[in-house]
Amino acid sequence: MQMQNGVTELTRKEEIAENTVFAVLIAISISHLLNDTIQSVIPAIYPLLKESFHLSFTQVGLITLTFQLTASLLQPFVGLYADHRPQPYCLAIGMGFTLVGLLLLSRAGNFPMILCSAALVGMGSSIFHPEASRLARMASGGRHGFAQSIFQVGGNAGTSLGPLLAAMIIVPRGRYSVGWFSVVALVAIVVLSSVGHWYKRNLFRLKAAAHKARGSHPVMSRKRVAWALAVLIALMFSKFFYLSSMKDYFTFYLIAKFHLTVQEAQLHLFLFLFSVAAGTIIGGHLGDRFGRKYVIWGSILGVAPFTVVLPYANLFWTGALTVVIGLILASAFSAILVYAQELVPGKVGMIAGLFFGFAFGMAGVGSAVLGRLADQTSINFVFLVCSFLPLIGLLTAFLPDLNRTPHVSSGAEHR
Repeated sequence: MQMQNGVTELTRKEEIAENTVFAVLIAISISHLLNDTIQSVIPAIYPLLKESFHLSFTQVGLITLTFQLTASLLQPFVGLYADHRPQPYCLAIGMGFTLVGLLLLSRAGNFPMILCSAALVGMGSSIFHPEASRLARMASGGRHGFAQSIFQVGGNAGTSLGPLLAAMIIVPRGRYSVGWFSVVALVAIVVLSSVGHWYKRNLFRLKAAAHKARGSHPVMSRKRVAWALAVLIALMFSKFFYLSSMKDYFTFYLIAKFHLTVQEAQLHLFLFLFSVAAGTIIGGHLGDRFGRKYVIWGSILGVAPFTVVLPYANLFWTGALTVVIGLILASAFSAILVYAQELVPGKVGMIAGLFFGFAFGMAGVGSAVLGRLADQTSINFVFLVCSFLPLIGLLTAFLPDLNRTPHVSSGAEHR
């Protein structure tokens, strides 16, 4: 009887642990949604900022560059530091930077103040993403791709909501209504503080899992790992340079080519970004089930026929193609990130910071370069050039096969 009670109690504890894991995944996904909703407001109001401050496309690109560089340069260092000294409550602190940047943006009176507000929001992002990604892996129960996709789909959903909320709230009421989104940041701080409590209680398990990971993955030479990481970074360049053209300039493209209003163009951008969110969750599940390399192949190279056709499509087919492009292209990131973490076991935070940071950096550089190109040529020419970027996906052929069983029982890490 005592043994039976012991087994029953153990089972109950495992069930509680399993419920806690999904609760944490949902919490950080919601936090990611709130974080990226705020961040996506900035590019969503570019048409308003451009008109109010008489900005050129180059200056619009510099706003994104400022945000993305502060977000990207700090992330690998935050991740590396957290690999050795995890900081459970830094997630809430990072959101505090975002809150301050948002309030400054709502009251900015000149272009330098806009750049300062974008930099603060970028700093908040640099703290949030590496630690939140580490937390997703910690709560994954072995389904690393699925956990990363749950985390990332929140961010992509938030990114898609930004233009929609901007069209509904900010465009009719003016730029000062950006300050209303501070409520979203406050809610995120409360959620992240609660998650920080769970994180702190499970630090020992995180360290034990990291130690185990160092010995359980196949050892590859440094040269081969470096080559694989270089290929992954090239694929990230392709993906996020193209996404930058869509997120920052798609509204201008639609307005210039099809003479849509700002609100109509933002609704089309929402449709694209929502499809990106859906593609993210699909890609994580497929990567766990069939292997990361196959998902990377199908995502980046598979989207090329649709991106090449897009500049020649009418308004109806432009909408249809952007949905397909978003679904296919977004499925790669979870697979790329988890593949890289398996290449360099035990460095979850550093790899997450490096790849999130590189993603943001490429998006920022892409926005600045494409803005300059648009000023020198036309917005239509920008989309014609970007349509060929997914062909870089051919480099996936050089990625090594990790020869690991991709799916692990969800309860494996709790026993």
